[in-house]
Amino acid sequence: MSINILKPLIEDKISFSANNSELSVYNTYEASSQVRFQADELLFGAMLIGRKVMQTQNIREKQIFLPHESYIIAPNEIVEIDFPEATLDTPTKCLVVEISKEKVRAISERLSDSLPMLEDINHWQLGQPVLHTHHTTETQQLLYRLTKLFSENDPDRQILIDLHVSELIIRLLRHKTRDFLLSYCTANPETDRLMASLNWIRNNLSKPLDVNKLCRHVGMSRSRFYVEFKKKLACSPVELQQQLRLQRAADRIKQGEAITTISYELGFNNPSHFCQRFKGFFGCTATAFRQRYQIDEGKNTSTLD
Repeated sequence: MSINILKPLIEDKISFSANNSELSVYNTYEASSQVRFQADELLFGAMLIGRKVMQTQNIREKQIFLPHESYIIAPNEIVEIDFPEATLDTPTKCLVVEISKEKVRAISERLSDSLPMLEDINHWQLGQPVLHTHHTTETQQLLYRLTKLFSENDPDRQILIDLHVSELIIRLLRHKTRDFLLSYCTANPETDRLMASLNWIRNNLSKPLDVNKLCRHVGMSRSRFYVEFKKKLACSPVELQQQLRLQRAADRIKQGEAITTISYELGFNNPSHFCQRFKGFFGCTATAFRQRYQIDEGKNTSTLD
């Protein structure tokens, strides 16, 4: 697995290899712009320290990546990267997991029954466009375990790495599929019962979720609805509503809105309850999350702790 960097920059790279995957940690020591980057395989990158600004040839809108955020680049896709904060004293640090196309395809095919958008696997690219995600606590813990496994010499190293890489792929596929379904339900809310239920949940984030009323709305029994919903979304309706509330809150926090106002308007009982939920999901407080987007307040740093 080779990563092709098409413009030189001052950096170092520490890599650990395994079957079907490779984990690398990059430190970039010089502020640079429009650095062209391409990989043979699918890349999952997690920001640790500093800031990257990325854009693809097909999508010219720039995306900012900060600590506790990640990106996915499809095989052979070329991106341009800016490193606005990198210096010798405070390098930009990024964790990159490179996964073979065969591994991704094998996991995708095993999940095809529960991932409706994967029916035509040859025309569905996980990283197109570049997928931008915030790390949940679970994802952060998974990355920590992967880093530890790759760097150790455990006798079961390869088996454990394979299991954890499979889990990472499943999380990414579920995230991509969920985004697709939520986007589709907005444009086509009456396509089927699942789309109708997703549209209902998205339109009622500020209210407690009445599952019995939702089941009547989509014309399904409660037990059947739960089975079908969890098969496609890998979570319960209440869990999805909670996640969507927190993701909506994160978007509003980045825009500078008051945390207290956001918490009440999204249906949380009080700001303390909201902050507890936010930290459990994103791994940091709402205040710390907001500070990452206030560039003038200083550098952004994070670790896998």
